[in-house]
Amino acid sequence: MFKEKIVVITGAGTGIGRAIAKLFSENNAIVCVTDIDIEKAEETSKECINKSFFYKLDVTNKNEIKSVFDNISKSIGKYEILISNAGVSTMNYIENLTENDWDLNMNVNAKGVFLTNQEAIIYFKKNKIHGRIVNTASLAAKIGAPLLSHYSASKFAVVGFTQAAARETAKYGIRINAVCPGFVKTSMQEREVKWEAKLRSISSKQVIDEYIAQTPLGRLEEPEDVAKVVLFLASKQSDFMTGQSINVTGG
Repeated sequence: MFKEKIVVITGAGTGIGRAIAKLFSENNAIVCVTDIDIEKAEETSKECINKSFFYKLDVTNKNEIKSVFDNISKSIGKYEILISNAGVSTMNYIENLTENDWDLNMNVNAKGVFLTNQEAIIYFKKNKIHGRIVNTASLAAKIGAPLLSHYSASKFAVVGFTQAAARETAKYGIRINAVCPGFVKTSMQEREVKWEAKLRSISSKQVIDEYIAQTPLGRLEEPEDVAKVVLFLASKQSDFMTGQSINVTGG
């Protein structure tokens, strides 16, 4: 499906990003794994069954983004797909949130999407490439999440940016969509479960049971559940879709 197509994936060292990288690789793509943790990026790259490359990338650093993306285009070839997946979270009640909490979430989750999309759009337009971009938003981008007001704000921003960017670039044949995962079983979720349990004075098991109870399909989401939808949005099967933010939440 993606034979010899070059795909750039941010935040691909762990979790959803790693699952996305592996699935694209299984579908014959050339995967460029990027992550702020170069060792994790290398681990993901080694798990890809097709040709893959790995890079250290801080998505809040405009110059670093340009350098890495230019390196990919010059040393590997024209990339046609960007998966802007890098994200972070912290958790607290609104009155206890710090400006650092707010800035971290907005900088990585929202600004990171903007900067990486911007660089890819410039490249696609310059090279007349009908590129595809998939941004990772969240269920918290559709329904504000308690204890995650700052995170929700950053992910709502991703949805709004995706819609606007898609409308602006459609005339160039560029498609931009987003996915909105639910309660995904990742290392990020493990941290959040511990934080929420402590903040609410309940057990981690109670937190997880609540996540499952809120999911009609009755289980925690796997990273692979998200990766399959990302693959679809980057494929020809979704050629008449742009500006969408697709729930992948188990209902």
